[in-house]
Amino acid sequence: MTKSELIAALAASYPQLVANDADFAVKTIIDAMIQSLADGHRIEIRGFGSFALSQRAPRIGRNPKTGEKVMVPGKLVPHFKAGKALRESVDGLKDQ
Repeated sequence: MTKSELIAALAASYPQLVANDADFAVKTIIDAMIQSLADGHRIEIRGFGSFALSQRAPRIGRNPKTGEKVMVPGKLVPHFKAGKALRESVDGLKDQ
């Protein structure tokens, strides 16, 4: 599901919600999540999952074109861990 599909589904589920309001709500939530992760905080949505930052250590990489070794700096990357309810719901789909 893309962001635009999410906005359309939200607007369709709640007829009193104008499409522009659904768009604003989704963008506001996503922007708040991005800012929270950028500030180094963890996000937990019960039943869905949690987002946190993982540290990737610096390493020596290789330029695929020249084969030359290059230093790849360490960085923080977002990591998602599915919650129990989401895992069980998705796992239940394979039985059908």
